[in-house]
Amino acid sequence: MANLKTTYMGFELRNPIIVGSSGLTNSVENVIEVEKNGAGAVVLKSLFEEQILQEASKAISAGVHTNSYPEAFDYISNYSKESAVGNYLDLIRNCKKAVKIPVIASINCVSSSEWMEFAARIQEAGADGLELNIFILPSDPRQSGEENEQAYLNIVMNIQKVVTIPIAVKLSYYFSGLAKTALTLSWTGISAMVLFNRFFSPDIDINTFEVKPSHVFSTPEELSISLRWVAMLSSRLHCDIAASTGVHNGEAVIKQLLAGAKAVQVCSVLYKNGFGEIKTMLSVMESWMDKHGFKSIADFNGRMSIKETDNPAAYERVQFMKYFSGIE
Repeated sequence: MANLKTTYMGFELRNPIIVGSSGLTNSVENVIEVEKNGAGAVVLKSLFEEQILQEASKAISAGVHTNSYPEAFDYISNYSKESAVGNYLDLIRNCKKAVKIPVIASINCVSSSEWMEFAARIQEAGADGLELNIFILPSDPRQSGEENEQAYLNIVMNIQKVVTIPIAVKLSYYFSGLAKTALTLSWTGISAMVLFNRFFSPDIDINTFEVKPSHVFSTPEELSISLRWVAMLSSRLHCDIAASTGVHNGEAVIKQLLAGAKAVQVCSVLYKNGFGEIKTMLSVMESWMDKHGFKSIADFNGRMSIKETDNPAAYERVQFMKYFSGIE
């Protein structure tokens, strides 16, 4: 029978399927279901820097008048932050008591200012690892690409000063030099990189003139974005890679493992089909491995990476017509 064990972030996982950070992983009950249905690990719903700061601002606006004492502003702001962080720490502690699979905390950050203390407390609460979900949209024309990339490095290096648990960095593909940025981050000593995070996609309601969310869930067609970069980077980075976005079935998990991912994060398909989909994916993997004579994931992991494939140019080809018509 196929052995689905793998290693990721220094952990030995019973299989490479990780339930990614989302509303599905925001309760102990759901994390228990994640384990029951066979996942190898779980990433808890992110603690959002912007949300904490926004809640603190709302609390101040609601509870303190402009002419109040300055100390009151500090008290309410700190109380609001402490409440949000405290609830998250309780979630970590309770999940660790309830399940045996690795419990990875997640913080969604746009700066390094708030997170050094929070990260230390997350480690103290017992999280097995920490995923830094970083997305800084390069929309400021005054900010150079180098400055944007340095912001990522600053966040990682500052948090590394206060924690010893394994760190993963979840990135977007909004970089002018994605390969170089990923390689530079892998040199910092992080344990893993997750490709890619999923962010708010705006749409416009033409009747109400409001900006609304679009494409809340990923689609299977989005798999190719991460698949290309996992294949191109897996043999070059000095850390593990987990694939994320567009993974909706067992075949997609297999593809990402062939490209070189050590683990695969799933989320949207579980919203649509329930946690039982994890078992279906695992069954597909086992059947495929048995069919091709693979005893373990190590037998085929990275077999189709850019380093190992017979046609590495296929991953770097970007011209649509060049692929379909051979026009040079």
